[in-house]
Amino acid sequence: MAVKIAFLFPGQGSQYVGMGKQFYDEYPVAREAYEQASDILGWDLARLSFEGPKSELTLTCHTQPAILVHSHIACTLLRECGHSPSLALGHSLGEYSALLAAGAIDFQTGVELVKKRGRFMHEAVPERGGAMAALLGIEREAAEAICGEVGGVVEVANYNAPGQYVLSGDKDAVESAARLATDKGARKVIMLPVGAPFHCSLLSEAAERMSEVLDEADIADPSIPVYANVTAQPVLEGKLVRELLKRQIRSPVRWEDSVRAAGEEKPDVMVELGPGKVLSGLNRRILKGIPVHNVEDTRSLEQTVSDLGEFN
Repeated sequence: MAVKIAFLFPGQGSQYVGMGKQFYDEYPVAREAYEQASDILGWDLARLSFEGPKSELTLTCHTQPAILVHSHIACTLLRECGHSPSLALGHSLGEYSALLAAGAIDFQTGVELVKKRGRFMHEAVPERGGAMAALLGIEREAAEAICGEVGGVVEVANYNAPGQYVLSGDKDAVESAARLATDKGARKVIMLPVGAPFHCSLLSEAAERMSEVLDEADIADPSIPVYANVTAQPVLEGKLVRELLKRQIRSPVRWEDSVRAAGEEKPDVMVELGPGKVLSGLNRRILKGIPVHNVEDTRSLEQTVSDLGEFN
């Protein structure tokens, strides 16, 4: 019987200098992907991904295509080894990688979309400044309540895992909320080094600009269920994919709920495809009974293929 696999795709924050280089050096399909993406972007994606500098790679407009291409290559290579997904989900930017894996968008469309998405989000930083803060060791209800107790715009942007929630909004409001969270017993509060207040109402203008782009994009019905960040529910219609992506930039990422919903489909294993192991760590806290592997370089690809072979 075939192994039932959920593919997971990381979002911004997972990038690092050197990501994807092993794939580029060893697999022609990887070189082709980087060359095609660089042509679409108008700059050398391979050079920036492999050599940095980190400050340039971390810019939203650069990070998003870099992660999408790396994730796509990892997905392609795992498929070439005989392992395809039964369902897919991605964190924020990673939702585009999941839709690419599900055939809802093709590679060229995916790169073009995240090129514009990254630029719109990069340009959306409010004049008064935006910020994000991760709250650790606090209940979901407490994180939501804190937002209502602080003046200015501050909202829960990421529901990542039990006890880990991210706030986003005006710089002053987020800093006030961070102090209040500490007073209310949060184990740790971390101000995040981000370029914009992602996934909150301050990015409404970026969402509107992205909506116009999405209206012109070719989006097909996904071949497998893709769990949407906005609703944490599986989507199988291209029309609904388009509408949910329009809302995604300014809406919270409901990752914890998405993973639980995906878990109801009883996958045998989950595989994170792309840089880092952020989602692997989160998922072990959300669904403790489902093993999680990752593919980000040749060693992890070989190990994951070996581990998946043991299910047969």
